[in-house]
Amino acid sequence: MASGAPEQSSRMAEETPSFLDEFLRDFPAPLSPESPLPWKVPGTVLSQEEVEGELAELAVGFLSNRNAPPLLASSLAHEAVSQLLQTDLSEFRTLPRQEEDNEEVEEQKAPVTLLDTKGLAWSFFNRLWEVCSQWQKQVPSTAQVPPRQWLVSIHAIRNTRRRMEDRHVCLPAFNQLFGLSDAVDRAYFAVFDGHGGLDASRYAAVHVHANAARQPELRTDPAGALREAFRRTDEMFLGKAKRERLQSGTTGVCALIAGKTLHVAWLGDSQVILVQQGQVVKLMEPHRPERQDEKERIEALGGFVSHMDCWRVNGTLAVSRAIGDVFQKPYVSGEADAASRELTGSEDYLLLACDGFFDVVPHQEVAGLVQSHLVRQQGSGLRVAEELVAAARERGSHDNITVMVVFFRDPQDLLEGGAQGAGDSQADRRSQDVPCDLSEAENNTPWRSEEAQPPSGTRL
Repeated sequence: MASGAPEQSSRMAEETPSFLDEFLRDFPAPLSPESPLPWKVPGTVLSQEEVEGELAELAVGFLSNRNAPPLLASSLAHEAVSQLLQTDLSEFRTLPRQEEDNEEVEEQKAPVTLLDTKGLAWSFFNRLWEVCSQWQKQVPSTAQVPPRQWLVSIHAIRNTRRRMEDRHVCLPAFNQLFGLSDAVDRAYFAVFDGHGGLDASRYAAVHVHANAARQPELRTDPAGALREAFRRTDEMFLGKAKRERLQSGTTGVCALIAGKTLHVAWLGDSQVILVQQGQVVKLMEPHRPERQDEKERIEALGGFVSHMDCWRVNGTLAVSRAIGDVFQKPYVSGEADAASRELTGSEDYLLLACDGFFDVVPHQEVAGLVQSHLVRQQGSGLRVAEELVAAARERGSHDNITVMVVFFRDPQDLLEGGAQGAGDSQADRRSQDVPCDLSEAENNTPWRSEEAQPPSGTRL
């Protein structure tokens, strides 16, 4: 969608001072050491390289729950995190827990600097408070320029499973969250499907995009940056898993739209497809043990692939690549694949989903399901993900199901068969925020990665 820039900028100019005034009324002074923290901290310790992603997640989630505009939440989070990272964090250092298993201690190749999360979160809140106080007087111009506007429909359900282990991320303000000031607009979308617990999927939803933003090649080779971000996130999580005795893993798929180019990266069987002029365009091949190249790779490492209700690695996992799964490395690889595609303006939408959807809904049926929904809803795409999830459930899926639809063109144009590409006039007439019902989803708000119920569709 093209952005309705003048109207959106005017609305943001009104919302930003109002939010900051309300925030500073609720928190008229920094927290004292005795004050309770206003947010739930992520665990007891963080490694130094986890700090940026975890604190950005903490801030964006906290501000979003207080109804901060997404652009403002991302900009405030970036400024507060940047300021904190420039200070001496040594006061928060803590000793790692003494492991009973000496072999695990010896496996650590280098000492890991761990920081006390509670103390760090307390200091970080006060840094965020200071930024809000400064911006109440004058908001930087970089925090007032809206990114490209997107219509995104998201729905996620636990379904019949005991726990919800999916996570998703919708980040239209990617540049603002990481302080990227070049002329290329970027938006990031991802779905992670955990297994054996939710630790790995939550971790990936916090750190893959943070690691991608740190890659020097993000500007020159975005697909390579995404591959490296998956690899680095896997490496970081394996270290955490060994320290904290975690056994979970997660597949994942992400899409980074940078200017007029689409970049996708994936591990395992979560998938993304592109629909262009009503036709499904295949962007990737999921990693499953029965793929000949994956089977050969696993066997060359000394593992095996066997059939037990489905094809599995070493008789256990039904995916051959994933973040985590510490006891199945290296057979279950943490090396992602990636692909890029130039956008022409004729693209309709992207659909990202976990295997709970794609195991029962073939690619070629997606466009028909979406079109039928648009006909019934008179061109509104806000709840299309909800209907797609319902279709998967009706077809027998018992797994967690997450579906995210990212529209490139106005759904009204898709319904009417209008001109290719969304012009400013179509986007402007629909650029206001649309009130959204809360769905039964057990996941997250569209601009962050965890721990809240999402609207089933919204404009960002």
